[in-house]
Amino acid sequence: MNVELLSRLQFALTASFHFIYPPLSMGLGVMLVIIGIIYVRTKDPKWRRLSFFWVKIYGLIFAVGVATGVVMEFEFGTNWANYSRFVGNVFGSLLAAEGVFAFFLEGGFLGLMLFGGNRLGPRMWLGATFMVVFGAHFSALWIIMANSWMQTPAGYTVQALPAPARAYMTDFMQVVFTPSFMARILHTWGASWTAGSALMLSVSAWYILRKRDVEIAKSNFKVALPVFAIFAVVNVAFFGAGQAVEVTNNQPLKLASLEGVWQSQSCAPMYLLGWVDEATKTTTGLKIPCLLSLLAYMNPQATVAGLETFPPNQYPPINLVFQVYHAMIDLGSLYIPIGLLGVVLYFWKRKVFELRWVLWLFVITVFLTLVSITAGWWTAEIGRQPWIVYGVLSTAAAISPTVTTTDVTISMVMFVGLYLLLFILFLFLLNGKIQHGLEPLEEVEIAPVSSLPDTFRDIFRRSGGRA
Repeated sequence: MNVELLSRLQFALTASFHFIYPPLSMGLGVMLVIIGIIYVRTKDPKWRRLSFFWVKIYGLIFAVGVATGVVMEFEFGTNWANYSRFVGNVFGSLLAAEGVFAFFLEGGFLGLMLFGGNRLGPRMWLGATFMVVFGAHFSALWIIMANSWMQTPAGYTVQALPAPARAYMTDFMQVVFTPSFMARILHTWGASWTAGSALMLSVSAWYILRKRDVEIAKSNFKVALPVFAIFAVVNVAFFGAGQAVEVTNNQPLKLASLEGVWQSQSCAPMYLLGWVDEATKTTTGLKIPCLLSLLAYMNPQATVAGLETFPPNQYPPINLVFQVYHAMIDLGSLYIPIGLLGVVLYFWKRKVFELRWVLWLFVITVFLTLVSITAGWWTAEIGRQPWIVYGVLSTAAAISPTVTTTDVTISMVMFVGLYLLLFILFLFLLNGKIQHGLEPLEEVEIAPVSSLPDTFRDIFRRSGGRA
């Protein structure tokens, strides 16, 4: 394997592992805000206990997400130096804004959210939680802006001299609001909200199956279920459909690759599953006639441009793109009946809590959401090949000129080992927190006397345990 392929594989590894955590943190953060609002309105202590439980899970997810995200930034300089030189004048402002306005906002209030629950009042703690969640979504906004510019570049000019060539921003608003930006950020947020609510459903269903904190788990399940059901529908029927229209308008070659359309045709079918034979230029599988034309152009008789109308040297790895794309849409579409099933069974004499197979279905759903999110990310990035900036800079021209095959191989082996250990540690800590369960309210509301400095210990006792 050459340096380009190895560098792509290494970045795919690090990016895919990192991308597990930001969607979970955004989605779980939204659920934390909802639980906090319910507690402020009802004063029911069970919601306070749930808040303290889930904020620990959030902190773990956030920590691993930050650690793995930093690695990717260094890779831009080590493996993709030519890319960094080319886009630096465009990306500089976007990534700086993400760090200054979003990450510092998120990180600044994170300490209050993680450690202020016993010290801040419920409203102030809810405010700190909201700011952390807002910061996470704001951070994703800038990252998707930068990535969308790579998909549909706009608002720039390329200056070839002095060499090497560089892209320079000419219109900040065009760079920010590229044609693909709104569809992609909505789809990313929708997928994140679905994953976060699925995580809550999974843990709640597991507690019900194990008969631990059953009543609280049922309440948690009741809150997370409508969020999951609503965004499962919205993300597929609206946000996902909007993304399909965007790809149709701006990346027709990618659209043809997603569905393995070789010859231009009207009433183009959409495959549910299948296989693309690139040697014979054929696609076989289970398909729905005219659905691709309908979704792409809102007209079942519309003509979809085939792969043969584009230069072969610009094809992405078509079968790989086809498979990951259909993994995304097949799993994404599966959440709709799962969510509706849960809603129907909940309102039908709370049957959802009595059917073990349904509860186990919700336990595993969170893993399916993460698979579909990763498959969607792969679809976007692999489908752009052979371009790293679509139609402007090829991936082959973006690698670092001095990095060798040995350099990338050694670093990738190190990353595989490190990330494997990190993932095992993450699962161990996550499982430990879930197994530990919810703490009694008196333990989370009042700090232990033994943990206080001697100077304040007597004051604490004399005040009856109230600071």
